[in-house]
Amino acid sequence: MTTPQHCPGFEAFKHLQSFTCKCPNCGKETEIFSDEFDKKHLCKGCGKEIDFTKCSLDAGA
Repeated sequence: MTTPQHCPGFEAFKHLQSFTCKCPNCGKETEIFSDEFDKKHLCKGCGKEIDFTKCSLDAGA
């Protein structure tokens, strides 16, 4: 029996990317991962829901 080089769930998140989204309402930056775009996110600055179509995304956060 061999020991795995990574934890068992590693392969599912191997190609995960993070993005920095600036809230279109208050400008606070929020880190969002590529598997979370379909989830609802609230800005920690103003509390409003973040609309990803209106915020600027910067890859490689």
